[in-house]
Amino acid sequence: MQGVERADRELLDAAALVGHLVPEGGMFAFLAVHRAEVFPDADYADLFAPPGSGRPSLPATQMAAVLALQALHDYSDRETAEAVRFDVRWKVAIGAPLDDPGFDPSSLVYWRNRIARSERPYRVNDAVRKIVEQTGVLKGRRRRAVDSTILADAVATQDTVTQLVSAIRRAAREVPGAAEKIAQVCTGHDYSRPGKPKIDWDDPAAKDTLVSALVSDANVLVAVLDGEDLDERGASAVALLALVAGQDVEPAEGSDGRDGRWRIARKVAEDRVISTVDPDARHTRKSPEARRDGYRAHVAAEPGTGIITDEKLTKAAGTENSDAAVAAEFVSAEAAGEGAAASRGGDRDQDGADGQLAWYGDSAYGTGDLREAITGAGHEAVIKPGPLKPAVEGGFTTDDFTVDTAARTVTCPAGITRHITARNAVIFGAACRSCPLRQGCTTSKDGRTLHLHEHDSLLRAARAAWTAGPALRQDYMRHRPNVERAVAQVATWRGRRLKLRYRGVTKNNAWLKHRTAALNLRILLSRGLARRGGAWVLTT
Repeated sequence: MQGVERADRELLDAAALVGHLVPEGGMFAFLAVHRAEVFPDADYADLFAPPGSGRPSLPATQMAAVLALQALHDYSDRETAEAVRFDVRWKVAIGAPLDDPGFDPSSLVYWRNRIARSERPYRVNDAVRKIVEQTGVLKGRRRRAVDSTILADAVATQDTVTQLVSAIRRAAREVPGAAEKIAQVCTGHDYSRPGKPKIDWDDPAAKDTLVSALVSDANVLVAVLDGEDLDERGASAVALLALVAGQDVEPAEGSDGRDGRWRIARKVAEDRVISTVDPDARHTRKSPEARRDGYRAHVAAEPGTGIITDEKLTKAAGTENSDAAVAAEFVSAEAAGEGAAASRGGDRDQDGADGQLAWYGDSAYGTGDLREAITGAGHEAVIKPGPLKPAVEGGFTTDDFTVDTAARTVTCPAGITRHITARNAVIFGAACRSCPLRQGCTTSKDGRTLHLHEHDSLLRAARAAWTAGPALRQDYMRHRPNVERAVAQVATWRGRRLKLRYRGVTKNNAWLKHRTAALNLRILLSRGLARRGGAWVLTT
């Protein structure tokens, strides 16, 4: 059943004895007074059996405060448990006596899992969002800036051989009866023995032979297990095995793969799994030179205050996890929130057209789909357009071609007009053969072909506005860089880059929610967050 804090203070209550040592205006002092109002017991009652059933849990008011402090200070579970046991500030913050022994680190795992399995997995973050809304700190602030950063994963990146061996061993653990089948049909290696296969790793032929044997074993095992009635864990193990067996290898020279000869591919597979220990971690690049492994943390923030209005952690690669795709989700969430406020008869901001939001982002967010989402929500896009690359260096770009949307035609710089096909292609073909502008337009023997984006008109208008309007660029430069501070607060602590402590998107996304909640609460405290008449207000 749910445990609650004692109404009376204990003899060695830390807040009563040494509370004056904790600086006022900080997170510890605030939670010492207001943790029960930020994280009330009623918000966690659904996690427990009715009163009288079983032993009381640790108080939710204390554990929610601990989870927020843990995310803010980037502590491991053991470090957090030690802080609760030995650090006076933590004892004051959660209302513990000085001689309180604290709790076992596994209690934090229990609470995170319990909350994650509930219908409200982000309730710590939701509690702080309610405070943000009640203070009105965002009222009248109609700007949102978006950005993302790569956070390193909690596991080591594995090479191809290690992944193949690990995936087969995982299938042996997760699929009933698979260990016996592996012993029967897999002959490339003894997978019951720990460690990597023992070969001469300096001999390319030996490595190719080993890779061929491991890939053949993986393929045979997938075929043997195909069609069996597997539970979720077993099916995931087999699916991962099939993925690993195909992502990093290609048929050996002169082979089509059917003869069992394989080699490590001379390329990096798109959306490559980098570890069987954490299949959600991915390769990605922040630039052509900077390759990173891990996850991508997306953030939307109000640039004037630094308040983070939305966040999401995704895999580092994949179209659905791109900056623009996640930003479109943020836009949709803001639009839904405005609609809910209007239906409740809530206050609407008076500046901007009907509460219009302006979204700021760098060129990674300059896609036609995101601009369409922003426009469709009735908002404004202040996004730097991506550069256009001409087909010939120094030659004509797409913007040098005139598009008549109504007539569905395109006219090239030489005055030749062609119709837009059903697939949004424009083929000039034979007209380019004798064109005097050909050298500055195309090198293709078949002539110039344009492939227009579905939202080509939006992209053209954005590029034109950016070129013609210095005020737009100044507005962008004034507000967009502010989001980088919010991203830095999410991704760093005391001058060092954070490394994720959990495996998988779900657990790491929950961590991100806890961290942004703690950061937002800290920002509100710097603005004089206080409780007046049963409501949250800002005094500065």
